[in-house]
Amino acid sequence: MSDSREARAEQRRQDGPNDEAVEEEIEIEFEEVVGEGAERLHRTLRATLVTGFLGGVEVGIGVLVYLGILYQTGDQLLAGLGFSIGLIALLLAHSELFTENFLLPIAALVAREGTWLDLAKLWGGTLLSNLLGGWLIMAIIVLAFPDWHPVLAETAEHFIEAPLTLEFAALAILGGAVITLMTRMQTGTESVPAKIAAAVAGGFVLAGFQLFHSILDSLFAFGAIISGAPITYLD
Repeated sequence: MSDSREARAEQRRQDGPNDEAVEEEIEIEFEEVVGEGAERLHRTLRATLVTGFLGGVEVGIGVLVYLGILYQTGDQLLAGLGFSIGLIALLLAHSELFTENFLLPIAALVAREGTWLDLAKLWGGTLLSNLLGGWLIMAIIVLAFPDWHPVLAETAEHFIEAPLTLEFAALAILGGAVITLMTRMQTGTESVPAKIAAAVAGGFVLAGFQLFHSILDSLFAFGAIISGAPITYLD
């Protein structure tokens, strides 16, 4: 598969040669995105489930820090900065987050480095395992910090009770854009400090401004339900 990918990359370079430095950089970045996406598409189901489960746990650690800061200070932006610890863990541990699986695998699919079945396996396995790992860590957080229950319920209500309006759609689009930008920044550099900086920035904007994000929102909802808030899984 690696030889095939390199051959395709070489063919694309031959099909569209250019002498412009900027275009060359874009081409190199695209090949890196395709390569990373292809690697994810061809992971075994077991690897997908394990990395997805751990990804859910690591995002949950970010939620732990977020809730602790919000409880102690009431500062939403500071809490958002704390949440970025979860994304840093996700990055350094090479775990999988469902919403990160859009840009890279789609790019690989477009470049014919995988199939729709590969994509369905990746998306389905990652989503399910993210939610399972997230539910487990939220259950532990709820048991460990009962004083945080009101803050957790209030945070969950922000996402659950949001009406389906243009504002809702805009917040969801912005949330997806932040994660996509973070992913592009991380694939665009080999510097670990730069990758961490991208994770911090992404976490700060995503959680600090309460943008909508399917996995993060679900973890808040899980925690609120487990803590006894008047919320159900159907909400």
